[in-house]
Amino acid sequence: MCRSLCALFVFVALGCVAPLAHGAPRNVVFFLVDDLGYMDVGCNNPETFYETPNVDRLAASGMRFTDGYAACPVCSPTRYSIMAGKYPTRVGATNYFSGARAEKFLPAPLNDRMPLEEVTLAEALKAHGYATFFAGKWHLGPNEQFWPEKQGFDVNMGGIDRGGPYGGKRYFSPYGNPRLPDGPDGEHLPDRLATEAVKFIEQHKDEPFLAYLSFYSVHTPLIAREDLRQKYAAKAERLKLGAKEHFGPEEQIWNVKAQRQV
Repeated sequence: MCRSLCALFVFVALGCVAPLAHGAPRNVVFFLVDDLGYMDVGCNNPETFYETPNVDRLAASGMRFTDGYAACPVCSPTRYSIMAGKYPTRVGATNYFSGARAEKFLPAPLNDRMPLEEVTLAEALKAHGYATFFAGKWHLGPNEQFWPEKQGFDVNMGGIDRGGPYGGKRYFSPYGNPRLPDGPDGEHLPDRLATEAVKFIEQHKDEPFLAYLSFYSVHTPLIAREDLRQKYAAKAERLKLGAKEHFGPEEQIWNVKAQRQV
């Protein structure tokens, strides 16, 4: 599931393609963060509990689009829209792949893949000589025939059919992911994906490139490094939040009868 903040980077990335006809091509580094709350980052909410200095620095030094919205409130349709530049309803992608119909939705055909016939952002840039890289959550096809390397990406680190890191030790190596070689035992998945992106950028710094970094975080399961867990547990204690089990109720739009506490 992708909130509006995720989609804001679409306009930044696509805007970088325009100078192709007017001079040296721009490099594109595209971040997509799954389930990130709009008010969870410091640049949108100075009182947030979370510390996001790098995001805040990026926002301060660049251009922000504060009224952009994702094409859909769930995962796969938004990703499809970003990749193909189409509204989810045009392509029958109105739920996550392969999500069951929920009672509160009107019936609609359920898609479970982005067809190879779609011209993706990566394929469009490759046609202009770009090296292309994908890392993280893909969730746009049921098998390897529809994974990133078949959709215009030269390198695919971790992009498969799953909506979350549900193989191996989940957020820690060994990952159990056929497109992400295991690292040292206990290596944290977000760190690994960022490291692979940096390697790609260094290798292709003298040529145009697209680095598409689609973190599995902060989608469930939420599993942090122990040092970060201890850091925020101590911060919650200082702020006297330790005894607060829930922030509030959340109504489910899925086929769930009871409210969920978050």
